[in-house]
Amino acid sequence: MAEPEFTATGVRIDQRLRSLTRAGQVRISDGRLELLTSYGSVIDSAPVQAVRASRPWFAGEDRALAELDGKRYVLTLGESDPAPGEPGPPPARRFIEAVRKAAGHGD
Repeated sequence: MAEPEFTATGVRIDQRLRSLTRAGQVRISDGRLELLTSYGSVIDSAPVQAVRASRPWFAGEDRALAELDGKRYVLTLGESDPAPGEPGPPPARRFIEAVRKAAGHGD
């Protein structure tokens, strides 16, 4: 298995008004986006080409929206893996850029 292109831990994952996990994980690896529980069980998974990622205009820089196969998830991102020793952009922006890059829409 290849090294993940993006990983964020401690992610709160909500669907509509329901909290699915408070300490989940978001991972992009081998062309797939996976939303995982704190125990590593898959909540949802889809090829990155089929994922729509954006930032809600009304939320802070730690929140992102992800749509997988028509299902919308609100992600409150905590930690993620910027370059070592660098703070990098806000977590939601890193996630959105990672999705676009993995889907072939980035630089």
